[in-house]
Amino acid sequence: SSVFVDVQLKVLLQIAAVVDTYRYYINYKLMKRKLKQYANQSQAVVPDRRFVLKDFSRMLDNQIETIVLFLLEQQGALASRISELNEQKDFLQEVPDISKIDELREAYQAVGRDLLKLLYFVEINAIGLRKILKKFDKRFGYKFTDYYVKTRANHPYSQLQQVFKHVGLGAVVGAISRNLADLQDRQGSYLSIYDQPALPLQDPVVDSMQAAVDRLSHSTNFLNFLAQHALIMQEELPAPVEEGVDDQRYHFMSLLLNLANTFLYMVNTYIIVPTADDYSMSLGAAATVCGIVIGAMAVAQIFSSVYFSAWSNRSYFRPLIFSSIVLFIGNVMYALSYDLNSIPVLLIGRLFCGFGSARAVNRRYISDCVPLKYRMQASAGFVSASALGMACGPAVAGLLQTNFKIYMITVNKETLPGWLMAIAWLIYLVWLWFSFKEPVRDTEIKNVPQESKAEPDSLEKGIVEPLLLKSPENQQDEDEQEGDESEEAPEDSHKPANSIVAAYRLLTPSVKVQLLIYFMLKYAMEILLSESSVITTYYFSWSTGHVAVFLACLGLTVLPVNLVVGSYITNMFEDRQILLASEIMVCVGILMSFNVIIPYSVPQYVCSGLLLFVSAEVLEGVNLSLLSRVMSSRLSRGTYNGGLLSTEAGTIARVIADATITLAGYLGESMLLNITLLPSLFICIVSILATFWTYNSLY
Repeated sequence: SSVFVDVQLKVLLQIAAVVDTYRYYINYKLMKRKLKQYANQSQAVVPDRRFVLKDFSRMLDNQIETIVLFLLEQQGALASRISELNEQKDFLQEVPDISKIDELREAYQAVGRDLLKLLYFVEINAIGLRKILKKFDKRFGYKFTDYYVKTRANHPYSQLQQVFKHVGLGAVVGAISRNLADLQDRQGSYLSIYDQPALPLQDPVVDSMQAAVDRLSHSTNFLNFLAQHALIMQEELPAPVEEGVDDQRYHFMSLLLNLANTFLYMVNTYIIVPTADDYSMSLGAAATVCGIVIGAMAVAQIFSSVYFSAWSNRSYFRPLIFSSIVLFIGNVMYALSYDLNSIPVLLIGRLFCGFGSARAVNRRYISDCVPLKYRMQASAGFVSASALGMACGPAVAGLLQTNFKIYMITVNKETLPGWLMAIAWLIYLVWLWFSFKEPVRDTEIKNVPQESKAEPDSLEKGIVEPLLLKSPENQQDEDEQEGDESEEAPEDSHKPANSIVAAYRLLTPSVKVQLLIYFMLKYAMEILLSESSVITTYYFSWSTGHVAVFLACLGLTVLPVNLVVGSYITNMFEDRQILLASEIMVCVGILMSFNVIIPYSVPQYVCSGLLLFVSAEVLEGVNLSLLSRVMSSRLSRGTYNGGLLSTEAGTIARVIADATITLAGYLGESMLLNITLLPSLFICIVSILATFWTYNSLY
């Protein structure tokens, strides 16, 4: 039929547009071949350094000129379309017509979607430029990047600024945003977006453009750093339809309840640390049994993370209800074990607390139900709630210095943390029951009719979007590609992993190394925190209050450290440089903690512990930031997602660390410190070597 012919013709024209546009991209393969040519020449004869710099600079200048000229041409075309639409808008303001206004809004959105393609065009080319400059520096050691950027950055004829600063594109984004805001129903308001800059524009195209601009800017701030710290995996750019789905799912009080769950769980985890050794001895066990008492919660969390992640595919409310009930029961059992004089009841209580760990649900709620425009703030809130809970737990324990009985129930510094948390979870359960709103599920959303008459976004159709072709960032060198990943069938390339084994197969060597780093830092931190009460009592005769203050001070460093790293350090150094430096500082902190000088002093313990903990916090943030960018997009959703893998790696590390403390206790408290630090030192050295290997192989 004629309709079918028209569709075929349209598709062919779009494919032709892809082929025509692709020649304006940076020719990454050509420049790689040029680097190999220089390398082969250097093996035969020492090349002239000035010739290499000049020749490669000329090639880069030509590549950038091609990019910029096409960019300016497309900016001009978009500006012309906006100008024509503005004339139509001025006419409609004099003669209002609702149907015409809707068509005009869709036309502005169409310009916005085309601008998105142009933003992606600039982003891919900027990534390609950064990567080829790094590759040149790595291969020849010329520091070519410094030379090239310094000579081009502020030159009056420099075209490099057009790629990295994209001032003109920002003006086009502003024009589209302003005109869409003017067309939006403001209930008779005469204010513009300039009068109320905080007033959100409810348009998914504008949100997508702003997200693309922020990503293109490649600027790291505190909020973004905290959000990546949470490792809440997500797609780079949700479609406008998906953003509408998020708006239907979003409920602020439900988000607040998830963050409260995160905070209370972290308080529950660390509130017993200052008194766990005393509690163990009260029940007739050795002080080092505190490792098993603390670690029992982590053991159960290994399993709870999986079933909570699977459960969140169907519901968020029921898992949170179950979590609260189980945690209430676990804390009651923990507190009653004193009067029952039973270590098994104590351990079962802690296991119940671990089985109530709903952190997988909290992560999934943020990634699935919070709109893109609020997701960064929600992710940062998740990290902040965890950090505050970690600090508040020991601090609260230090205040619970009392001893009395209610009937046959003993209330003292060992049992009061359990009773306090049981009451807290009971109050939370009531709040959850009356305030949580179950999000709309996908099956319900699909039945909602779409009012928009606009054509499906071609970005999603994958027809005219040339950026869906292999990009320089994802494109592996021919000599680096061997054996990294197995080929995937096209129909399976976007499906989430359906098992732990399938998720593991999606991990590249660099991701495995970063998970090893995460394992190492969690192991080292757990050793420091869990044995702190035993070590400080043995060497310094610290009371529970002193231990609580020390642990609370460590926890309070989390947010300030992330503030400094996220706002300043990541803007001055590459993430991989910070990663390696942090690993080395963790290693130094471990070495300083060894008891090789008699007597073991408080300044040595406090300074080494602070250095170890702060360095591990910096390392965790940077490592998870890198992990969130390089992990497969197939791990951004489903039960076996990237957040679950990182959680399992960290939880297993904590379990092994706590078991190490208990086993080392059989050798005596005098040897506990050095024995538990040896595995930390070994794993740290292995992770540093693995980082060196990964860095050298990739760059």
